[in-house]
Amino acid sequence: MLQSGERLRSLSGRRVAVVGAGPGGLATALLLAKAGLHVTLFERDKAVGGRTKTVEAPGGYRFDIGPTFFLYPQILADIFANCGERLEDHVEMRRLDPMYHLLFEGKDGLSGEIRATGDESRLQAEIARIAPDDARNLPAFFAENRTKLNRFKPVLEQAFDRFWSMVSPAMLTALPHLHPGRSVDGDLKRYFADPRVRLAFSFQTKYLGMSPFRCPSLFTILSFLEYEHGVYHPVGGCGAVSEAMAGLARTLGVDIRLGARVEHVLFEGKRASGVMVDGEPFNADAVVLNGDFAGTIRALVPESHRPRWRDRKVEKSRLSCSTFMMYLGIEGRMPEGLGHHSILLARDYQRNIAEITGGTLSKQPSLYVQHAGFTDGGMAPPGHTALYVLVPVPNLKSGIDWEQARPAYRRLVLERLRLLGIADIESRLRYERVLDPRDWRDEFAVHQGATFNLAHDLGQMLWFRPHNRFGPGLYLVGGGTHPGSGLPVIYEGARISARLLIEDLVGAKAPALRELPGTSPLAT
Repeated sequence: MLQSGERLRSLSGRRVAVVGAGPGGLATALLLAKAGLHVTLFERDKAVGGRTKTVEAPGGYRFDIGPTFFLYPQILADIFANCGERLEDHVEMRRLDPMYHLLFEGKDGLSGEIRATGDESRLQAEIARIAPDDARNLPAFFAENRTKLNRFKPVLEQAFDRFWSMVSPAMLTALPHLHPGRSVDGDLKRYFADPRVRLAFSFQTKYLGMSPFRCPSLFTILSFLEYEHGVYHPVGGCGAVSEAMAGLARTLGVDIRLGARVEHVLFEGKRASGVMVDGEPFNADAVVLNGDFAGTIRALVPESHRPRWRDRKVEKSRLSCSTFMMYLGIEGRMPEGLGHHSILLARDYQRNIAEITGGTLSKQPSLYVQHAGFTDGGMAPPGHTALYVLVPVPNLKSGIDWEQARPAYRRLVLERLRLLGIADIESRLRYERVLDPRDWRDEFAVHQGATFNLAHDLGQMLWFRPHNRFGPGLYLVGGGTHPGSGLPVIYEGARISARLLIEDLVGAKAPALRELPGTSPLAT
């Protein structure tokens, strides 16, 4: 293996073009710049962050556009440490307790509730109020998923650009814990008889845009991650993290060019050799694409350079659901019992999910509400509230006429907020923005408005998902790429892509981009 000094000399003068300043692009740029590469980051927007940004609306309201919290921020902290910095010196991350308030809809209102907490004894007490027998099984569920996560973590950290990766030592160790024939809900039935309790540990599959009744049982680790490692709110919103990453990247020498539209990737033979930006070529030794996979790959890479992902295959790929969003600036306070996160789970949740995946607009939807002002007073002016409302809906493949459906669906969502104790807000609205799947497609370049990217079924995971090393000189990061969607997983994908890129340029195996705080394996 090359020593660090030799490695830096091998990388000296090498240029990398990173396209897209979302979380994956920012993380990759940081790691590559720390390794000694000259990194230029192109972003078509006027701000960094992609969908992980915070916007200020008229009236002083602040809203996260997409993700509203951080799960398992240790990976992000590791990336900052790899760059010789401490995450906490750049962003204040507040751990939420309770993490969220789950409300289960019944026949005539609510049929129960759970205030989810990482304190196991308190969580048992919460569950015992609606299902005493299930509460007793909580320690066993946590113990099994602690083992499952430990076994599968090395799998999420490895590249799957060769089919033989499917029989790597990490995969063989993890296989006994995968149970491919079981869904998340089916796996949870071994511990929890009450469907409401199972929902408390399975609704997290919405982070992947999938149904808990079809999502592979592996993903029970999502809820375990929340309980074991916490849910965090970055003060100032999730965009504060993106801005902190961009600030550190600039310190490391990354040239961030905002308002720069990349038209396509340039190739010399089979190898990516740069990008065309606003009509001008930019030559590079390697190119990293960070964006919605299905849309970005077809727009920027000719079909001849993606034989495993031709247009027909991309179009036939299975996509996640979309979301109907409301960003509401409200004069006055919220009800006293409304916490930071509230989740209303529809009375017939299984039917609700079947409607979403089947392309039908539900008349009794589940919804998620973020009241960030409960934790962070800077998200709205004094005496006002910034409310973020998300409703999972079918993606645009459903053919729903959103021009016609949108006004009525808006009224329906406002009416369902009453179940959370949020009533009579329309007269107090001082700002309102609504996004439906068309907006995700048109404003944010999300293919078919599928906000959680490619679905995470077994046929679109690991080797079967788009590879981090997509071709000679061309690398991918983002939710459509291995390991998958969700901020911690995207950051892990950035570490994989950066490591592969460095290995290819150096011509030797690079060490893992994960070291003790304040050190970097690529520093002299």
